[in-house]
Amino acid sequence: MKWIAILFTLLFTISANAQNAIIKSMVETYYISDNADATDTIGGFLQSGSTTYRIYLQLNKGCKLTSIYGDANHTLKINSTEDFFNNKDRGKTFGKDMVKTNLSNNTVALDTWITLGQTSTTKNGLTYFGIPKFLDNNGSYIGGSNNDGGSAGITGGLLNNNDSSAGIPLSISDGMDTMMNLPSNWLNIGFLDAGVDSTIFGSIKLGKSFSSNISKIQNSGVSGVDPDSNYVLIAQLTTKGTISFELNVEIMNPDGSITKYAAAKSIDSLSVKHSGWLKYPYVCGCTDPDYFEYSSDYVCSNPGDCAHFVILGCMDPNACNYNPNANYNVSSLCCYPGKCDERDISLVCPNLKEDFKKMRLFPVPAIDFLTLESKNEISEEVKFAVYNSYGKIQFERNLGSVSGEIIEKLDISKLEKGIYLVRLISGNTIISNTFIKF
Repeated sequence: MKWIAILFTLLFTISANAQNAIIKSMVETYYISDNADATDTIGGFLQSGSTTYRIYLQLNKGCKLTSIYGDANHTLKINSTEDFFNNKDRGKTFGKDMVKTNLSNNTVALDTWITLGQTSTTKNGLTYFGIPKFLDNNGSYIGGSNNDGGSAGITGGLLNNNDSSAGIPLSISDGMDTMMNLPSNWLNIGFLDAGVDSTIFGSIKLGKSFSSNISKIQNSGVSGVDPDSNYVLIAQLTTKGTISFELNVEIMNPDGSITKYAAAKSIDSLSVKHSGWLKYPYVCGCTDPDYFEYSSDYVCSNPGDCAHFVILGCMDPNACNYNPNANYNVSSLCCYPGKCDERDISLVCPNLKEDFKKMRLFPVPAIDFLTLESKNEISEEVKFAVYNSYGKIQFERNLGSVSGEIIEKLDISKLEKGIYLVRLISGNTIISNTFIKF
């Protein structure tokens, strides 16, 4: 039946956001700089207390990240309240261009860059990719005894701070590992001007913000080092400030198709899906689509955010199956005498059978006049209304406070031929009956 198809479509729409390729994003605190790191002048001034963040997207198994972009309808934004740090010695714009052997020099390993998974060039057949430190179990070649100590020759090396706020120390886990399947066909637009980068990813000038509607970094597609958890690194940012971002990405699904996702909802929502995980700081609210307060903008929740369970139903009080408890109207469910969408009204509204006993209408069929008879047990205000088969009110009358027998003669001469519903309301009691007008 048509109404079943409509209801199915509605239920599919409500749960559609659960089908996204993006499971979540994660902002990892990679390292917190200390006074020893701040002594280096070769790589440029790195303030003590600066935090290096790594941004990951966790994708569904089998999905691959193919691009990060900004276009006319979706701005790519990466911001901080303070300047980003870029190593002026051997830093790079893109993580894929970092040379592994250089990461032991001064503060190169804390450079700010953007990437699609890859964190080094290929050397001796090895290419490195980002992996969250808590999943990295192959040791480290960054920080501590692996570091040259910078311009001051610090004994024990730089990047040796063990601040617990940064989790596992870099000297134990560097958040990098190798993969066999390497992405190809790299492309970048909007980051380099004549081969020079003056954005927050370059070391030419200091900056707090990257905002672009004409930018893209792209490759053939990359998954996470661990294909089961599938965390893909997309940026490393070092700053003493508070970061925020709005990202837009393209993801290759397991079947090879590409889906675009954006941080902001836009006019091309049919071709670009919205994901709250692409905006940071995250917006919290009800994340359960079974609740009325749900929104795809929310990626975190607090107790009490989900308060009202979604109750689908007919919210038209003129319908015989009006559901006063519903909070999500499905108009196709509404049933009226003569208009019940191919359903049996006696099954949809079984209460009508009982109502027929409480209110008598005659003659049926009627031509010009109709008599209504009923009984009011207690003295309450009584009113009635006559509706056509589409639920539109034709006329109504307030009978005032009535106790006992109710007998009303109704002039129906001006009504069109058809089936009509009479609804009698007495206090909190509603009874209904139907008649046919000839």
